[in-house]
Amino acid sequence: MTTVRPAHEGTAHRLAALAEDALGGPLPMRLRAWDGSEAGPADAPVVVVRSRRALRRLLWQPGELGLAQAYVTGELDVEGDLADGLRTMWGAVRERGAHAPRLTPADRARAAAAALRLGAVGPPPPAPASQARLRGGLHSKARDRAAISHHYDLSNEFYRLLLDETMAYSCGYWTSDEPGFTQADAQRAKLELICRKLGLVPGARLLDIGCGWGSLTLYAAEQHKAQVTAVTLAREQAAYVRGQIRERGLEHRVDVVCQDYRDIEGGAYDAVATVEMGEHVGDAEYPAFAAALRRLVRPQGRVLVQQMSRGTIAPGGGAFIEAFIAPDMHMRPLGQTVGMLEGAGLEVRSVESLREHYVRTVEAWHRTLEDRWDDVVRLVGEETARVWRLYLVGGALAFEERRMGVDQILAVRPTAHGRSGLPATPWPWYTGPVEP
Repeated sequence: MTTVRPAHEGTAHRLAALAEDALGGPLPMRLRAWDGSEAGPADAPVVVVRSRRALRRLLWQPGELGLAQAYVTGELDVEGDLADGLRTMWGAVRERGAHAPRLTPADRARAAAAALRLGAVGPPPPAPASQARLRGGLHSKARDRAAISHHYDLSNEFYRLLLDETMAYSCGYWTSDEPGFTQADAQRAKLELICRKLGLVPGARLLDIGCGWGSLTLYAAEQHKAQVTAVTLAREQAAYVRGQIRERGLEHRVDVVCQDYRDIEGGAYDAVATVEMGEHVGDAEYPAFAAALRRLVRPQGRVLVQQMSRGTIAPGGGAFIEAFIAPDMHMRPLGQTVGMLEGAGLEVRSVESLREHYVRTVEAWHRTLEDRWDDVVRLVGEETARVWRLYLVGGALAFEERRMGVDQILAVRPTAHGRSGLPATPWPWYTGPVEP
């Protein structure tokens, strides 16, 4: 007969005491440990610590990265709704301030002794296989190529499972709440809005920097008869777009180039778009990126930047995203990006926030992930599937709680005499439904 020890005698109670020391207050979650013991509030989301290795990860990598490593390997899990668990955790962080209390030497000694009693002391566990391993100087061309490849070359088959038929991997534009309005409709509405803001007409020369799987490139060429040069660093993306060009008979309108934005030659484009690519440029490199946008567009030509942002207290992408999703990503407050674009000689004429739209977009991707879970696991493995579950659930919550934002910034390169060439009002962008 197996005897279940009371919670106060089990591992969970010791873990809860350690966590409360680190957090500086009561535990917001309920803990269930590998020995079956539980501790913490009865009505809270349950965090399941499946092995001592999870605790060892947190000792070596305290905070977000250690928690993420333990989650993606399955050493730690959240029972029930992951979003509810993350929402509870972030709520506790907000109540207690941005930083946990500093541990004294005595606190650290107690934690080490408790870890020793739990059998969790040892060398650092190896990083999960899905974690990025980059080499070389930060934002060197070779490292940037590897960083982009880590995320976007996962496989075209995976992204076909996750995304809709437009293959747009960026924030949609949800112009309707009707049940029949789909994720694909929201993406087409976004593409149409971008084309209107850029003033595309038949024959206009568009440069699409960071073209992804070609959603904007193909839409602008088919619906607005633009001449498009599409640029990407990801070979899988370039191969996909070239296949679509052949399939749709667009060889006379679209050219795909697999290269770094720093290597783009020429200029005098009528319009330049960069949709959620600027986050990968780097902080120190962004002024040069902004200068390139101005150089590549003709006078009175328009530039549209759709880009994510974060507050001043949490720049970058965050430990989890930078380790597993988008290495070397950097996000900053919106105002700083606007300032850099203006510093490069572009005139910013419109800024439109799409933050709430991204909540709906990411939630749609997450529903697809869960609906196709078995297919995703067969394609990329359980660990990578868990990376994406954590990424999408956490991302939707970050936009919902305004820890992250996303905006469309429209700028123009004015002439030497200050002429912008833009219409007097933005109403043409929104006249009638923003859809094809």
